[in-house]
Amino acid sequence: MVSKTLGHLLLVSFPGQGHVNPLLRLGKMLASRRFLVTFSTSETTGKQMRKANNITDELTPFGDGFIRFEFFEDGWENDDPRREDLDQYLPQLELVGKQVIPQMIRKNAEQGRPVSCLINNPFIPWVTDVATSLGLPSAMLWVQSCACFAAYYHYHHGSVPFPDEEHPEIDVQLPCMPLLKYDEVPSFLYPTTPYPFLRRAILGQYKNLDKPFCILMETFEELEPELIQHMSQIFPIKAVGPLFRNPKVPKTTVQGDFRKADDCIEWLDTKPPSTVVYVSFGSVVELKQDQWNEIAHGLLNSGVSFLLVMKPPPQKDAGQYHLHVLPDGGELQRESGGTGRVIGMRRLAIYAVDMERA
Repeated sequence: MVSKTLGHLLLVSFPGQGHVNPLLRLGKMLASRRFLVTFSTSETTGKQMRKANNITDELTPFGDGFIRFEFFEDGWENDDPRREDLDQYLPQLELVGKQVIPQMIRKNAEQGRPVSCLINNPFIPWVTDVATSLGLPSAMLWVQSCACFAAYYHYHHGSVPFPDEEHPEIDVQLPCMPLLKYDEVPSFLYPTTPYPFLRRAILGQYKNLDKPFCILMETFEELEPELIQHMSQIFPIKAVGPLFRNPKVPKTTVQGDFRKADDCIEWLDTKPPSTVVYVSFGSVVELKQDQWNEIAHGLLNSGVSFLLVMKPPPQKDAGQYHLHVLPDGGELQRESGGTGRVIGMRRLAIYAVDMERA
């Protein structure tokens, strides 16, 4: 039986694209090194992943190990508007998760696949509580740099002054780092951030970081040697990056994307290596129409080939944004004369499947 020869790792992810992809990359790396990996997140996300990718609940051979998927209902309908509010959704996910994850672990044990360790990512620190209650070790995957981790840590503990409403422009001196100007700290920590709910979600992880036996970081020693060494005196840190394009992980069709890929690969294949500029502002930032206009004109005037990923406008503003259209009515992709492509925010960027293209 597989479970008798392989350690079984249960990876539980917050149901967001930017959370699923890094944790799944870690899962594939671990599976390739002779582990059985079960990847879990909400069923709503699972439906999207099944539709867009070649994934299955059954054991799938991967390197020297196996990977499988097991999703759970979070108690809300797919179109429940409360999903858009992290302050409402996170408590709901915790309430349900603390019930279903232990049930999932017990079921796997009954089926001959006893779980030996849990690994989660930020936004769902309660997974560590579940592991502790069951007497299982746990780890947390931090997907930003160690520098960001240190900034959030010192902000959470109040050990270093940060910009606040009274002093919005003070500089920040963190141990083992150069002086940070007030606008160089992680933007979610700035007093006027439009995303205070994300700050609360990230800082929530710091309340029980004494429980995981290890914090896995998407960084590498050569990038932040002094800072990793310094923070390792506070937490047990293991640098596991870069997870993207890890040469030791077998190529696979097992992906975590929520939507099917656009047809960009064929277009990229027509371009010489290192000639396409990739432009993306992530899934959080919402740019105004005039900002998109400036970006569009800048790309057109540069004369370079580009791949621009554009986040769809918020549902409430859908009729007010025309992200692909220039002020004179021209369409960005058409105006580029074939040198540029504009795609919706669908894949991890994805399309730098071959980094030489980017």
